[in-house]
Amino acid sequence: MPSFGQHIDTLARWRQFPALERLDDERVALTFDDGPDPDGTPGVLDALDAAGLKATFFMVGEQVKAAPALAGEVAKRGHEIALHGATHRPHRELSPRDSRDEPAYGLGTLEAATGRRPRWFRPPYGVFNEHSYEAVRAVGLEPVYWSAWGMDWETISAERILGLVEPDLAPGAILVLHDSARYAERPDVTPTIDAIALIAACAAGRGVTLGPL
Repeated sequence: MPSFGQHIDTLARWRQFPALERLDDERVALTFDDGPDPDGTPGVLDALDAAGLKATFFMVGEQVKAAPALAGEVAKRGHEIALHGATHRPHRELSPRDSRDEPAYGLGTLEAATGRRPRWFRPPYGVFNEHSYEAVRAVGLEPVYWSAWGMDWETISAERILGLVEPDLAPGAILVLHDSARYAERPDVTPTIDAIALIAACAAGRGVTLGPL
């Protein structure tokens, strides 16, 4: 879990490097980071199908290289494809050169696997540096953050994920969840898979439409 200081630093960087944090309509955007992952993404896709939902998947280039067919499957099943970087390295740790190269490398990998050119880019951990921010714009991608989360990188239950999402599940929210445990400490994404139906029911009860960006 991010410390209070880390959270404050992230918010300060959001002001320095503005990006989409909320929608300007009545929907809630459902987004997943860190895939495609054979150990998590198929279960997330099946849960979304069962709930009748579509989402936006922010994919990592190194994950796409390892599972290109799965990346293509996400697209074929009607979900929106977006970029999360070539790697999952924090941008604050990247050199200026690596920062400038990350978006382009990731974009090429994602396009080759899915046949689609994404519109959106979300940086790992939600943090840009000045070089990566400029590079994302240079390749024609639009930066995105979020306004709701389930903290599902932690080892918590589906019910706890819902409890964290529920207060912010309102029109205009951008919800971030994760379809891979590779970059987290939790053992698998089963709680996220189980939380999808709970979140869908909660949204339906509030008359809120869940969908891609």
